[in-house]
This record gives sequence, structure tokens and C-alpha cells, in this order.
Amino acid sequence: MTEYSHVKATKLVFKGHNKGKKKKHKEKKRKARDEEDVLDIVGAWWSVTKYGEITGTVAIEMQNNSYVHALDTGLFTLGAPHKNDEGPDPPEQFTAVKLSDSRIALKSGYGKYLGINSDGLVVGRSDAIGSREQWEPVFQDGKMALLAANSCFISYSDSGDIVAKSKTAGDGEMVKIRTNAEREVKRKDDIADEDRGNVKSCELNYVKKFQSFQDRRLRVNEEDASTLKKARVDGKFHEALLDRRSKMKADRYCK
Repeated sequence: MTEYSHVKATKLVFKGHNKGKKKKHKEKKRKARDEEDVLDIVGAWWSVTKYGEITGTVAIEMQNNSYVHALDTGLFTLGAPHKNDEGPDPPEQFTAVKLSDSRIALKSGYGKYLGINSDGLVVGRSDAIGSREQWEPVFQDGKMALLAANSCFISYSDSGDIVAKSKTAGDGEMVKIRTNAEREVKRKDDIADEDRGNVKSCELNYVKKFQSFQDRRLRVNEEDASTLKKARVDGKFHEALLDRRSKMKADRYCK
């Protein structure tokens, strides 16, 4: 187990310790959530924050706007810095292959898998995935490091190579994995898709969802929708919708 993957101990709370005002704590939590929602995006490439987000074409950023760059010799170096809105070049793009719940393989544009040799040098010369071609992204405290098969973290060496020689992860071993895959947008509420919009659009959504379409026609209740507005405020919206649909006698879930 590396030092980087150790879990921080819970902070001790002493008797009589002043917890402060709850309002301030809530504001801090809300601010923290807002900061988490701010995406780290360069062009169309966004930084992953957990293992499940690593998919498709990826790039490994080692310094600000500089990415691991594949050479035709099978070695890797750090590419030239890019502009703030410029993503990685083709030699800096890799295909991520998930191998387990924690490990991935990386394939370069030359069709070779990234691995390490006996000297801890990162190379891309293998046509197949073996034990040396397996990588483990380690996330902690909003940062990430990439662990090689020799239990060392990758970094950029003084000689200009990408190596895996450090058993611990310091600032020099911090990386970002960026992907241009379509990102799943998180909603901040649990509102169903059918319940979004005004009352008439909601009613139409539920008609489309539940109507039997015996004659391939939508049958929407034409009565005044003001009762739906009141029902929505009173918490009886779905009951009112069901009552209106039952009058149309074309709903497979209505009486």
C-alpha cells in the first residue's frame, strides 16, 4: 500500500469544542458543492475525478497544458505546452481499456500498449496486454496519480522520459486524465423528466407515457388546466393527472 493511497484519519472532536454556527457550516458545505460542480475543461477535454469516468479516448496531463507524448521509437516524453483552450495533439491521445474495477490499459496511436520495462521506463511496444501493461489510477483529495505495474507512480524525468520510479506520490507525480467522451450531466434534483415544465406539458408527457395509442392518436383532456395548477401546489398533481386521463378512457393504467 503506497503512502498516497492511505486514507486520512477522522479529525478528533474534543469535549467542549465550539462547533460554530450551523448556518456557517451549511454555507461552507454549499460552497464546497459549488466548487465541485465547476468542471476542469480544456477545449472539449474534461478532467476525470473518478475511475468510472475513464473511457474512450484520453490524454494524460502532467504539467499545466502539457501532455504525455508518444514517440515513434516506442518511448514517451512530455509534449510542448498547449494554449489554455487547446486540447492534446494526436500523439498525446490514448485509448483507455478497462481491465477491472481499478485497473486500465492504455493504447497509443501507434497501436501499442503502454507498459514499463525493468528499469521503470514507460514504453509502448507491446501488441498485447500483460502484467506490465496494467495501470491503476489513484484518486485522493481531489488529485490523481497513475500507478504502474511495479507499484511506482509515473513522472517526468530530468532526461526527458516518462518513468515510474517513485513509491510515493508527490507534486511531481500528480497527473490529470482528460477525456473527450460525452459527459453525463448530474441533476441537482430528483424531479422526473415527465414532471418538468408547466402543467400542460407535464400532462402531455404523461399521456405519451401511459396512453395505449389504440388509434395512434394522442388523447389529451381539453378541460381547464387551472385545477392542475392548484393540485400541483397542494401536492395532488399526479392524482389530478390520473383523474383527467381516466376521463379520456384511453389509458392502460386508468380505470
